[in-house]
Amino acid sequence: MSTTVPRRLEGRVAIVTGAGGGIGGAVAARLAAEGASVVLDDIREERVTAAAEAIRADGGAAIGVVADVSRKDEVDGLFDRAIEEFGSVDILVNNAGRLDTARHFLEVDEEHWDNVQRSNQKSMYLCDFRAAHEMARRGGGAIIHTSSGGATRAHRGNVQYDAAKGAIEAMTRALALDLAPYGIRVNAVAPGAIDIAPPGAMSDEEKSERGAAIPLGRMGVPQDLGGAYAFLASEDAAYVTGQVLVVDGGQIAQLRSPQVEIFAMERYPAIEPIGA
Repeated sequence: MSTTVPRRLEGRVAIVTGAGGGIGGAVAARLAAEGASVVLDDIREERVTAAAEAIRADGGAAIGVVADVSRKDEVDGLFDRAIEEFGSVDILVNNAGRLDTARHFLEVDEEHWDNVQRSNQKSMYLCDFRAAHEMARRGGGAIIHTSSGGATRAHRGNVQYDAAKGAIEAMTRALALDLAPYGIRVNAVAPGAIDIAPPGAMSDEEKSERGAAIPLGRMGVPQDLGGAYAFLASEDAAYVTGQVLVVDGGQIAQLRSPQVEIFAMERYPAIEPIGA
């Protein structure tokens, strides 16, 4: 493990859903690097097993559990396994959800709508409900939701996804109020354009083109998210609840994309770097 990573989560137990790769996998690895014992959940057995093995190979404590968190019985099984293995649940990273949801609203039938809400919203409720009861009895904890820029800005062809993410941010605020008296903090992270595609699925040209629309000049990678989740899980965020931390390279902060901006990027002054 890197010696530059703080050990803020020693003695804590975390569940990370949707942790078989991508953002969830990177977050689980970061929490483990900061000292937490981590229970990784995913519906893909091979991937979640490999992700947990990688954490253990790096000196961390982790197990992989296969559970569909849109089903109450499987959520209960996930939490039961975490408590059996590590004794408690102090941190919940509610990250699982479907990303393959794009469909124009005129083509969104009831089945598709229900599937998106079940995997992206109901799963949050089921995990939060179980976590809240566990944490309230133990005197506190931290719940962190994965939101999206789509909660506050629209994606074309994704009404159903944006509706679910908007609900998650409203739920984050309301749940923070309900659970604050029990010492439970509830926050969310809203990732921007994060490269989670399989190797080779997106060309360097495509990545560069998407990155050009982002103020920091590149797409994000899953590892860009780990520190944000770890901060919200730690005592460094002891007075932070009901908030959404946006990690998007400045994407939402800009009024317009560079392609239609009044002050074009070509007008930015060129600055010689020190030592050039």
